[in-house]
Amino acid sequence: MSGRYGNDVLAGDWRRRRVTPEVDAELDLVVEDADSGFCGAVVGFESGAVVLEDRKGRRRNFPLLPAAFLLDGRPVTLRRPAPTASAPVRRRTASGSVAVSGVPAKVAKASRIWVEGIHDAALVERIWGDDLRVEGVVVEPLDGIDDLDAHIGAFDPGPQRRLGVLVDHLVPGSKESRIVARVTSPHVLVTGHPYVDVWQAVKPSALGIAAWPVVPPGRPWKEGVCAALGVATPAEMWRLILSRVDSYADVETPLINAVERMIDFVTVPPAGD
Repeated sequence: MSGRYGNDVLAGDWRRRRVTPEVDAELDLVVEDADSGFCGAVVGFESGAVVLEDRKGRRRNFPLLPAAFLLDGRPVTLRRPAPTASAPVRRRTASGSVAVSGVPAKVAKASRIWVEGIHDAALVERIWGDDLRVEGVVVEPLDGIDDLDAHIGAFDPGPQRRLGVLVDHLVPGSKESRIVARVTSPHVLVTGHPYVDVWQAVKPSALGIAAWPVVPPGRPWKEGVCAALGVATPAEMWRLILSRVDSYADVETPLINAVERMIDFVTVPPAGD
């Protein structure tokens, strides 16, 4: 009898197993991460993970694990789709937005974005230049913000003539924060980042260093950085920095948030227009 039926009557795959379907993670497919509840559209892949973007523009990376996502409320396993010759390619700008092809740059609008210096302007151009040309917004460098009140008065901002200002080292108690506090026009938005200089808004990893050097008080910051890193001049250091910035992924989040807020402010029509 034992030879006829075997030693274990429960051996073998006698239970009905639930199979989780596999789904190609096509661009713009909306899924939910089963663990965190983060819901977003597929916008790409990085280091073996899928990148999801939610409706507020926030992005997160999730590994392509079995049954890790929900599609229409049901568990699925996402897989990276195989490339095809006929598949349309969605090009993205350095800021991460979808590139618009065949659209010439607009004539400059009256609204403007001001930054403190030429390095700030070059960095904004490197990352957001394509977006700003489509919107027709010009970025203009100031020579610092000590005379910001006078510059704003001469600009004469209004509902159709909005102004965004990007300020370095905008932290409580700083000289910059006191200057910005005097700006009261509803047609002017001043944003900023906490870094001493816009150089510091570039991630150290983009330059192959562990961290930005600490410069002793009383010494010019840029010169101190150059000395610590063995670079001859600030001009040479800036060329190196800019050459290592390819997209928004190479700069710190506070700078990204500040610039995105300015672009929205000067391009979105005010309510009632």
